[in-house]
Amino acid sequence: MRTLKSLLLLGLILVTFGVTGQDKKDRKIMSDSKKAKKTLLKADSGLERFFDNSAGYVLFPNVGKGGFIIGGASGNGVLYEGGEAVGMAGLKKLNVGLQAGGQAIIEIIFFETPVDLDRFKQGKFQFAAETSAVALKSGIAFNAKYKEGVAVFALPKAGLMADASVGGQKFSYKPF
Repeated sequence: MRTLKSLLLLGLILVTFGVTGQDKKDRKIMSDSKKAKKTLLKADSGLERFFDNSAGYVLFPNVGKGGFIIGGASGNGVLYEGGEAVGMAGLKKLNVGLQAGGQAIIEIIFFETPVDLDRFKQGKFQFAAETSAVALKSGIAFNAKYKEGVAVFALPKAGLMADASVGGQKFSYKPF
């Protein structure tokens, strides 16, 4: 009986302190990602084919962008493979150029093949300087295509900014 109580206590401690590697912040980002997926599909149901057919995707539910001549962006997200969360991701961007304002967006990157997904996991993934996200509005994702193994979409949540580029973004990845 004492052994059973000890095992139950150990199990409770492991669940409480997140042996899975997911702390409270990670769980919040995962919850926000689920909501963001619903929001993206509501904005454009054409994304369903990307969710269904991609090797995986990374979803950043709250990317903050801002700047006046010098700008930046950052956000945290979740990497999904086969529809299951496999790790946490980070996004950082610093740029100089004509820009002004601030904005909160949802950004999602779909990976066409397992090789493209593995490049992201290994930290060998970044956008070319001229890469831009497709700004979502109803129907636009239906005709969207992969470019160099990725398809990138952004949905503004709040704010206004004169910059739609994602080029120069750097990413981090931490598996569960």
